Amino acid sequence: MWQRIKTAIILVIIVGFALFASSMPIFVVPLLAVGVLIAAHEWTKLMPKWRQPAQFILAVLVITMISIALPWTWVFWWAASLLIWALATAWVVQYPAKEKWYGRRLVYMGAVILTAAITAMYALWQMSPWWLMYVFLLVWCADSGAYFVGRKFGKRKLAPNVSPNKSIEGLIGGLLTAGVVAIVVGNYLQLSGAALLLFLILSAITVAASVLGDLFESMLKRRAGIKDSGSILPWHGGVLDRIDSLLSATPVFAFGFWLLLKAGVFTEVWIMMHLAALRVPF
Repeated sequence: MWQRIKTAIILVIIVGFALFASSMPIFVVPLLAVGVLIAAHEWTKLMPKWRQPAQFILAVLVITMISIALPWTWVFWWAASLLIWALATAWVVQYPAKEKWYGRRLVYMGAVILTAAITAMYALWQMSPWWLMYVFLLVWCADSGAYFVGRKFGKRKLAPNVSPNKSIEGLIGGLLTAGVVAIVVGNYLQLSGAALLLFLILSAITVAASVLGDLFESMLKRRAGIKDSGSILPWHGGVLDRIDSLLSATPVFAFGFWLLLKAGVFTEVWIMMHLAALRVPF
């Protein structure tokens, strides 16, 4: 247990430093590059055996880094990933009765999912590190709430063939926990009326997406016959095991946030005005 806690503390320090140490992307981009490199490597373990996994890893790294430098591509990746996550919902529900999705198409799905998540993380960080931290906090609190509520009151299985330990009661507990976080942040940002309601709805959808990301990776691991995606993080498994929820949550939140900005619900000037004071210098 201590080793697991120590690993988590080290990760928090590394991520926190990369996000807040500088307003220039000199730390966050290398961190994202390392993250997607490891995640792509672990994704190859979830696919049917492929003769040239190195090509997939390199291709995902190059595509992701180029996409980060081309902001006009971001919305495309996010929208494409939303389509994949919509399909993944049906796959999770139907597993193991239907497994047509398991095959070479996982190559393209993996490239889109990883690129969409990394560009979403970068876009949110670029707006303000606190927006990215908000999504992290939302997902982590929802996960913790789901764990404790599910452990105490869980009776009805959410997806028994994919993740037997998850319950509908746990899902509700996670949504309620995340709802408290969203309300607190919404009040700090002085949101009210329709703006607050839309912010809460987006946060709830983001949490639901994070659960789907978790279930989807669990389904892939179950189909591939492995317990963890990797072993690089002591007592935590692989990188994908830690960010599976974020792979779906970050592009969903980023895309929804982009839509709200375009709709004029709130503006970038307003966002920066309320969050600039929170930047933590090292």
